[in-house]
Amino acid sequence: MSEYAATIKWLRGDRGFADNTYSRGHEWTFDGGLTIPASASPDIVPLPMSVAENVDPEEAFVASISSCHMLFFLSLAAKRGVVVDKYTDEAIGYMAKDGEGRMAMTKVILRPNSVYSAESKHDIGLIEKLHHRAHELCFIANSVKTEVVTKIVA
Repeated sequence: MSEYAATIKWLRGDRGFADNTYSRGHEWTFDGGLTIPASASPDIVPLPMSVAENVDPEEAFVASISSCHMLFFLSLAAKRGVVVDKYTDEAIGYMAKDGEGRMAMTKVILRPNSVYSAESKHDIGLIEKLHHRAHELCFIANSVKTEVVTKIVA
């Protein structure tokens, strides 16, 4: 079993607290030492209590699914001799009420757009199979109940 850790740190500062005007800005620090500024989404907590420039948990959720999918896709492509020169995914997540009436990330659409080397041997059918397999292998997608859809951009 593998273990992953993150330290989340928040400080109140000089803002009020009981009146709900405290900043939602905080930091995420990961085991490699990288610290990322985070916040509640301005779509959920209005400015100035949120920090629009910071990463919010919903964005990070979408990015983690997209990143996991990409890493498996690249590995599978390499094993099949499909040489990928560039990979971009403008992934999007949707927040809505789930089947139990609670707000949740209910759908994530991955939109991978890859550029392949001229000597690469591939066709759209193989690319679709590799993306399907990458989705099956993605640890993050396997860990959530959100619908994850892949729409390959050609």
